Amino acid sequence: MAIRGPRLEFAVGAFLLLALASMLVLAIASTNGKFGFGGGNSYPLKARFSTIGQLRPSAPIKIGGVVVGSVAEIQLDPVKYDSIVTLAIDNRYKDMPADTAAGIFTAGLLGESYIGLQPGGDIETLKPGDEIALTQSAVDLMQLVGKYMFSGGPKPAEGGDAAPAAGDATSDPAATDTNAPDTIPSSPTEDSP
Repeated sequence: MAIRGPRLEFAVGAFLLLALASMLVLAIASTNGKFGFGGGNSYPLKARFSTIGQLRPSAPIKIGGVVVGSVAEIQLDPVKYDSIVTLAIDNRYKDMPADTAAGIFTAGLLGESYIGLQPGGDIETLKPGDEIALTQSAVDLMQLVGKYMFSGGPKPAEGGDAAPAAGDATSDPAATDTNAPDTIPSSPTEDSP
Protein backbone atom coordinates (compact mmCIF):
# COMPACT_ATOMS: atom_id res chain seq x y z
CA MET A 1 0.00 0.00 0.00
CA ALA A 2 1.45 3.31 -1.12
CA ILE A 3 1.52 6.21 1.27
CA ARG A 4 0.46 9.58 -0.14
CA GLY A 5 2.66 12.35 1.00
CA PRO A 6 2.33 16.10 0.67
CA ARG A 7 5.00 16.16 -2.04
CA LEU A 8 3.05 13.76 -4.29
CA GLU A 9 -0.18 15.72 -3.81
CA PHE A 10 1.63 18.98 -4.57
CA ALA A 11 3.17 17.46 -7.76
CA VAL A 12 -0.21 16.20 -8.99
CA GLY A 13 -1.85 19.57 -8.27
CA ALA A 14 0.94 21.45 -10.05
CA PHE A 15 0.62 19.12 -13.05
CA LEU A 16 -3.15 19.72 -13.24
CA LEU A 17 -2.70 23.50 -13.02
CA LEU A 18 -0.07 23.37 -15.77
CA ALA A 19 -2.41 21.29 -17.96
CA LEU A 20 -5.30 23.74 -17.43
CA ALA A 21 -3.06 26.73 -18.20
CA SER A 22 -1.84 25.13 -21.41
CA MET A 23 -5.45 24.39 -22.46
CA LEU A 24 -6.35 28.05 -21.83
CA VAL A 25 -3.40 29.23 -23.95
CA LEU A 26 -4.44 26.83 -26.72
CA ALA A 27 -8.04 28.12 -26.61
CA ILE A 28 -6.89 31.75 -26.85
CA ALA A 29 -4.49 30.93 -29.71
CA SER A 30 -7.16 29.07 -31.70
CA THR A 31 -9.54 32.04 -31.56
CA ASN A 32 -6.82 34.56 -32.53
CA GLY A 33 -7.29 36.23 -29.14
CA LYS A 34 -10.88 37.24 -29.91
CA PHE A 35 -13.86 35.78 -28.11
CA GLY A 36 -16.75 37.43 -29.95
CA PHE A 37 -17.67 39.89 -27.21
CA GLY A 38 -18.73 43.33 -28.24
CA GLY A 39 -18.69 43.07 -32.04
CA GLY A 40 -19.96 46.66 -32.32
CA ASN A 41 -16.60 48.06 -33.39
CA SER A 42 -16.67 46.56 -36.91
CA TYR A 43 -18.77 46.81 -40.04
CA PRO A 44 -19.60 44.00 -42.49
CA LEU A 45 -18.61 43.69 -46.13
CA LYS A 46 -19.21 40.75 -48.43
CA ALA A 47 -16.98 39.14 -51.05
CA ARG A 48 -17.78 36.35 -53.49
CA PHE A 49 -15.14 33.71 -54.33
CA SER A 50 -15.33 30.62 -56.55
CA THR A 51 -12.74 28.81 -54.38
CA ILE A 52 -11.76 29.67 -50.82
CA GLY A 53 -9.18 26.92 -50.22
CA GLN A 54 -8.37 26.58 -46.50
CA LEU A 55 -9.95 29.89 -45.45
CA ARG A 56 -11.78 29.58 -42.13
CA PRO A 57 -13.98 31.86 -40.01
CA SER A 58 -11.94 34.23 -37.82
CA ALA A 59 -9.10 34.26 -40.39
CA PRO A 60 -7.37 37.65 -40.53
CA ILE A 61 -8.03 40.33 -43.13
CA LYS A 62 -4.95 42.36 -44.02
CA ILE A 63 -4.06 45.49 -45.92
CA GLY A 64 -0.33 45.71 -46.63
CA GLY A 65 0.34 43.05 -43.98
CA VAL A 66 -1.57 44.90 -41.22
CA VAL A 67 -4.61 43.14 -39.75
CA VAL A 68 -7.72 45.28 -40.26
CA GLY A 69 -10.44 42.74 -39.49
CA SER A 70 -11.41 39.09 -39.56
CA VAL A 71 -13.64 36.69 -41.47
CA ALA A 72 -17.01 36.67 -39.74
CA GLU A 73 -18.90 34.05 -41.75
CA ILE A 74 -18.62 31.82 -44.82
CA GLN A 75 -21.75 30.71 -46.70
CA LEU A 76 -22.52 28.94 -49.97
CA ASP A 77 -24.66 30.67 -52.59
CA PRO A 78 -27.35 28.05 -53.44
CA VAL A 79 -27.83 29.44 -56.97
CA LYS A 80 -24.31 30.09 -58.29
CA TYR A 81 -22.48 27.77 -55.84
CA ASP A 82 -19.95 30.46 -55.00
CA SER A 83 -18.63 31.06 -51.50
CA ILE A 84 -19.90 34.27 -49.93
CA VAL A 85 -17.50 35.50 -47.26
CA THR A 86 -18.64 38.10 -44.74
CA LEU A 87 -15.77 40.34 -43.65
CA ALA A 88 -15.80 42.15 -40.30
CA ILE A 89 -13.69 45.26 -40.89
CA ASP A 90 -12.58 47.43 -37.98
CA ASN A 91 -14.42 50.77 -37.88
CA ARG A 92 -11.10 52.63 -38.07
CA TYR A 93 -10.83 51.49 -41.72
CA LYS A 94 -14.47 52.00 -42.75
CA ASP A 95 -13.83 54.47 -45.58
CA MET A 96 -12.51 51.95 -48.09
CA PRO A 97 -12.79 52.91 -51.76
CA ALA A 98 -15.54 51.21 -53.78
CA ASP A 99 -12.98 49.66 -56.16
CA THR A 100 -11.16 47.77 -53.38
CA ALA A 101 -9.98 44.30 -54.48
CA ALA A 102 -9.94 41.21 -52.25
CA GLY A 103 -7.86 38.05 -52.66
CA ILE A 104 -7.30 34.88 -50.65
CA PHE A 105 -3.62 34.28 -49.91
CA THR A 106 -1.52 31.93 -47.79
CA ALA A 107 1.06 33.12 -45.28
CA GLY A 108 4.15 31.21 -46.38
CA LEU A 109 4.07 27.81 -48.04
CA LEU A 110 2.04 26.00 -45.39
CA GLY A 111 0.76 28.94 -43.32
CA GLU A 112 -2.76 30.07 -42.57
CA SER A 113 -5.03 31.50 -45.23
CA TYR A 114 -6.03 35.14 -45.00
CA ILE A 115 -7.84 37.74 -47.08
CA GLY A 116 -5.71 40.51 -48.49
CA LEU A 117 -7.40 43.77 -49.44
CA GLN A 118 -5.99 46.19 -52.01
CA PRO A 119 -7.72 49.59 -51.78
CA GLY A 120 -8.28 51.38 -55.08
CA GLY A 121 -8.55 55.07 -55.87
CA ASP A 122 -12.31 55.54 -56.18
CA ILE A 123 -13.88 58.50 -54.40
CA GLU A 124 -16.99 56.47 -53.50
CA THR A 125 -16.66 54.28 -50.41
CA LEU A 126 -18.01 50.86 -49.51
CA LYS A 127 -21.02 51.04 -47.21
CA PRO A 128 -21.75 48.40 -44.54
CA GLY A 129 -23.15 45.28 -46.23
CA ASP A 130 -21.77 46.15 -49.70
CA GLU A 131 -20.12 43.47 -51.81
CA ILE A 132 -16.54 43.77 -53.02
CA ALA A 133 -16.71 43.30 -56.78
CA LEU A 134 -13.04 42.59 -57.57
CA THR A 135 -12.02 39.26 -56.04
CA GLN A 136 -9.29 36.68 -56.58
CA SER A 137 -9.96 33.12 -55.45
CA ALA A 138 -7.51 30.96 -53.55
CA VAL A 139 -4.80 29.08 -55.44
CA ASP A 140 -4.70 25.36 -54.67
CA LEU A 141 -0.98 24.59 -54.36
CA MET A 142 -1.45 20.82 -54.42
CA GLN A 143 -3.41 21.05 -57.67
CA LEU A 144 -0.68 23.21 -59.24
CA VAL A 145 2.03 20.78 -58.16
CA GLY A 146 0.00 17.86 -59.52
CA LYS A 147 -0.49 19.56 -62.87
CA TYR A 148 3.21 20.35 -63.10
CA MET A 149 4.35 16.86 -62.11
CA PHE A 150 1.90 14.86 -64.20
CA SER A 151 1.49 17.07 -67.27
CA GLY A 152 4.58 15.53 -68.85
CA GLY A 153 6.86 16.93 -71.47
CA PRO A 154 6.74 16.55 -75.23
CA LYS A 155 5.71 13.06 -76.37
CA PRO A 156 8.35 11.01 -78.24
CA ALA A 157 7.67 10.08 -81.86
CA GLU A 158 5.85 6.78 -82.39
CA GLY A 159 8.14 3.82 -82.90
CA GLY A 160 11.26 5.58 -81.67
CA ASP A 161 12.79 7.15 -78.65
CA ALA A 162 14.13 10.31 -80.24
CA ALA A 163 13.18 12.71 -82.98
CA PRO A 164 15.08 12.27 -86.26
CA ALA A 165 18.17 14.33 -86.79
CA ALA A 166 18.14 17.28 -89.16
CA GLY A 167 20.22 15.55 -91.86
CA ASP A 168 18.49 12.18 -91.47
CA ALA A 169 16.63 10.81 -94.49
CA THR A 170 13.55 10.19 -92.40
CA SER A 171 13.22 13.91 -91.76
CA ASP A 172 12.43 14.48 -95.46
CA PRO A 173 8.67 14.17 -96.00
CA ALA A 174 9.15 12.76 -99.51
CA ALA A 175 11.39 10.00 -98.18
CA THR A 176 8.67 8.72 -95.85
CA ASP A 177 5.83 8.90 -98.42
CA THR A 178 4.17 5.47 -98.46
CA ASN A 179 2.63 6.06 -101.91
CA ALA A 180 6.01 6.66 -103.61
CA PRO A 181 7.33 3.77 -105.69
CA ASP A 182 10.29 1.79 -104.39
CA THR A 183 12.44 2.57 -107.42
CA ILE A 184 12.58 5.68 -109.46
CA PRO A 185 12.22 4.95 -113.20
CA SER A 186 14.93 6.34 -115.39
CA SER A 187 13.89 9.17 -117.61
CA PRO A 188 14.63 9.04 -121.32
CA THR A 189 17.56 11.12 -122.43
CA GLU A 190 18.17 12.82 -125.76
CA ASP A 191 20.61 10.19 -127.08
CA SER A 192 18.15 7.31 -126.55
CA PRO A 193 16.61 5.85 -129.71
